[in-house]
Amino acid sequence: MTDKIAKKSRKRKKIIKISALIGFLLIGMIGYGVYWAFFDMNRLPVGEYVTEKTSPDGTYTIKAYRTNAGATTSYSIRGELTFNNSTQKTKNIYWNNREDTAKINWLSNDKVVINGHTLEVPNEKYDFRQ
Repeated sequence: MTDKIAKKSRKRKKIIKISALIGFLLIGMIGYGVYWAFFDMNRLPVGEYVTEKTSPDGTYTIKAYRTNAGATTSYSIRGELTFNNSTQKTKNIYWNNREDTAKINWLSNDKVVINGHTLEVPNEKYDFRQ
């Protein structure tokens, strides 16, 4: 009799563990899906070219693009970092809403100011959504 109770208890624990694992996986997938759909900077619209500036040592170039999401929204500026001396692919480092021009000033070889936001390239990003 106690053997049957022990088997039921083990089975119940196994079901709880599997259910918890499936629940965590679903929550993780939903969380990643929301991030991918709404916050991933690699999914930003391309936009129309505005300007570009190269760093003082020529290592980086930042290209600015103006995007228009439609009649009910304002323009946005997307800043794209290009690695001039390597084969690394470009990456989005700047995204700001309600801007239609881009002012880019390099403070040093790896520090840039884009429309008043200071970034250390290549690691920092500015995204108004975060």
